[in-house]
Amino acid sequence: MPNNFNRLMTIRQNVQDHVGSRVKLKADKGRKKIVVNEGIIESAYPSVFTIVVEGAYEQSRRVSYSYSDILTSTVELTVCEECEQQEII
Repeated sequence: MPNNFNRLMTIRQNVQDHVGSRVKLKADKGRKKIVVNEGIIESAYPSVFTIVVEGAYEQSRRVSYSYSDILTSTVELTVCEECEQQEII
């Protein structure tokens, strides 16, 4: 259990360090449905973080995920710089 807590804290710190960065978001929505979007990490709170996802026709929406979603591989974040994948959180 303490090992997962440390990993969760590391994930949280990595997300907080990349607030304002462009990321590629890959989320498993269940029933073999995987959604891939690009957006910007808007903010990081103690339990969740929010991403502004760019949609069609210049519309944007906010999505939020918990840090445990990354820990359980439900969500994968990849920091993108100049359209190249640089770092996986």
